[in-house]
Amino acid sequence: MKQLTSFQKKVYTVVKKIPLGEVRAYAWVAKMAGRPAAARAAGNALNKNPFPVIVPCHRVVHSDGSLGDYAFGAGLKKRLLEIEGKGKGRE
Repeated sequence: MKQLTSFQKKVYTVVKKIPLGEVRAYAWVAKMAGRPAAARAAGNALNKNPFPVIVPCHRVVHSDGSLGDYAFGAGLKKRLLEIEGKGKGRE
């Protein structure tokens, strides 16, 4: 497995803390990872997430609430969020 960058590690650490049933925006993740202007980079890091069971990247959405992409398909992302009772907590 390719070595993770320090930014990827920070992104994964942030995303692991998103509570079950809540979502956060890519911009929020980037800000919490210390790079507020790097929302796209946060999304790219999540697209390469080697730990999808541990790092729930499906809980990260666009700022407008749209789902955005998911490495395993948008349909699965939508279904996972439905199962979790996708909720209000977007910041």
